[in-house]
Amino acid sequence: MRTIFADTFYFLALWNPRDQGPAKALAFTAGYHDALLTTDWIVMELADALASPPNRQKFVRLFRILQQQKELTIVPASRTLLDEGLDFYERPADKEWSLTDCISFTVMKKEGIAEALTGDRHFEQAGFVALLK
Repeated sequence: MRTIFADTFYFLALWNPRDQGPAKALAFTAGYHDALLTTDWIVMELADALASPPNRQKFVRLFRILQQQKELTIVPASRTLLDEGLDFYERPADKEWSLTDCISFTVMKKEGIAEALTGDRHFEQAGFVALLK
């Protein structure tokens, strides 16, 4: 079974049709029935992006729905994973990769995942395929 990493970019594209990449995100979602994987850090980043009062309760409902999706695994936050992501964050001094991205890269490497639902060029810089570019 194929597993693809779901980045914040993907969830925001589905949330806001005026955001970058919504057509590709919607098309992907309609035709993909295998596994998705994301992290608690992506969920946190999504919540931060949707923190304005009109979106807060909508985000909470969305999160509850995501938690129930059997094809979606949400990797829990842990101090070990944070430390491993921080090690990744520290290495490329010439990159502008966020800590959340570095944690995502760490998880993807551990899980053997090569593709991400994102349009973020940082994933490509780290050697992954950004499916929503």
